[in-house]
Amino acid sequence: MPVKPLVLVALLAAGCSEASPPAFTATLTSPTAVVLTWQDDGAGHRVEYANDPAGPWTTLRFLPAHTMSYRHPDLIPETPFYYRVQPFTGPVSTDLVAVTSDGTVTVTWPDRTRDEAGFLLEIRRPGAPDFDPVEVTDPDVTTCLLSLLPGEEGSAYRVRTLHYGPLSPVVHQTTGQAPSS
Repeated sequence: MPVKPLVLVALLAAGCSEASPPAFTATLTSPTAVVLTWQDDGAGHRVEYANDPAGPWTTLRFLPAHTMSYRHPDLIPETPFYYRVQPFTGPVSTDLVAVTSDGTVTVTWPDRTRDEAGFLLEIRRPGAPDFDPVEVTDPDVTTCLLSLLPGEEGSAYRVRTLHYGPLSPVVHQTTGQAPSS
């Protein structure tokens, strides 16, 4: 006896699994704000944007591991914005020297690798639970001078050797009209 089409559709649907959520999305949350989201892969992420899919690309922020979203606010109305993220990993240096003087801190560390993409200097401000990225250097640079902001006296520092993973697909949003005043 032949299988009726409705039964066949039901049998096929029963064997299908739900599609997994997109790995990287851009959502317009107001006429001039975009929220980017991605899945937690355990890495930190460099967030970049451009106004043309071919670039040039500008780094918005280096985000710590386990951060899965970024809000890009106060954008130019009626403008295309293209986004991509790139995971980064790397060991934290334990041989770090930070010297504070006259509102600045000089941080130095040894370069023990030959293939790094650079170094990421991170700060943990007094009372903060986590480190935040504060400066990125080029490869082979082993010193960084920072001006201390109010409340950063007594901060802890660490340096991470940067190794980048693959770039995400590019996602796009065009901002809306500016709110009328």
